[in-house]
Amino acid sequence: MNGISLRHARVRYGPLEALHGITLTAPAPGLTVLLGRNGSGRTTTLCALAGTVPLTDGRVVWDGTDVTGVPAHERARRGLCLVPERQAVFGSLTVRENLELAAPAYDLALDAYPQLAPLLARRAGTLSGGEQRMLALSRALLARARVVLVDEPAQGMSPAVAARTYGLLAALDACVVVAEQRLPPALLGRPAIVYELRRGTVVFAGEAAELRPR
Repeated sequence: MNGISLRHARVRYGPLEALHGITLTAPAPGLTVLLGRNGSGRTTTLCALAGTVPLTDGRVVWDGTDVTGVPAHERARRGLCLVPERQAVFGSLTVRENLELAAPAYDLALDAYPQLAPLLARRAGTLSGGEQRMLALSRALLARARVVLVDEPAQGMSPAVAARTYGLLAALDACVVVAEQRLPPALLGRPAIVYELRRGTVVFAGEAAELRPR
């Protein structure tokens, strides 16, 4: 099966175990949502898929190939893009320079987020939180990655921009995995696989439509 998955994955930070042998699969193409409160393990799950934190047990499988021992930079070279919650842009570079690092032609990014056009000469570190998220996601769109992992993609965005962001992510011909505290309204009615995490374990797995309102 195409996509990326964790198989009985465990992650430890010193004496604390953050993931307790979880198994989940994100299909490609398709949208997968990791839900959970702070401390649930959703960010650690993204990092484990990306290779930025090592597994203490279990496997990472990508398109049927075990990539557990493949370092993060090599996974990125093979087409995996991680957009972390913080420090997702190069703050000392301009918006234009950030986009050019992803692709020499960045019209697609400005089509997705026209708000960035008047900010091209600004240093990315001076942007608002929502503007930085737009820039970080634009770079992910330009990368044309096979796997896109995003931690809280709509943080700091207006409801309208958040809705457009989820529309863009859902339309990608890629395996897209996003981490959120709760299911965003923009995803109601969209096909998506949902995993809810609680204290490092999966407590729900199914379609978004099956998730009971909280």
